[in-house]
Amino acid sequence: MQSTAKTPDQYIDELPEDRKVVMQKLRDTVKKNLPDGFEETMQYGMISYVVPHSIYPDGYHCKPTDALPFMSIASQKNHIGFYHSGIYTDPEIMAWFVAEYPKYAKGKLDMGKSCVRFKNLKNIPFELLGELATKITVAQWIAKYESVLKR
Repeated sequence: MQSTAKTPDQYIDELPEDRKVVMQKLRDTVKKNLPDGFEETMQYGMISYVVPHSIYPDGYHCKPTDALPFMSIASQKNHIGFYHSGIYTDPEIMAWFVAEYPKYAKGKLDMGKSCVRFKNLKNIPFELLGELATKITVAQWIAKYESVLKR
């Protein structure tokens, strides 16, 4: 389910009522906790948090006209998706997140490489996701991105 919304507000406005509240709370959680320098935008049909070209002019290597992606949130067909590049690229952050998850949420962690899926909208650990959002600064993300890209 890729949205054609042009802004995060439009994205949330177009959601079904039961998803609007959850997605707005998730958006507010990310914005409150994300380190300075990341910019909220729409990217790949999701609400995304990127390193803007004003900070990282090279952009995303796959498509340099796109800002460097870092984190996204999306209302998918069967779940809410929380995409965080840090849990994919940093084994320490991944280990921390996996260890902390049971302290904040009921049920099994449903996770792909960078995506955490929440099928039960009442079981989203907003506090944990907020803490995860604080774990990587813009400078740290650029350094990690370039270290992987230049191997």
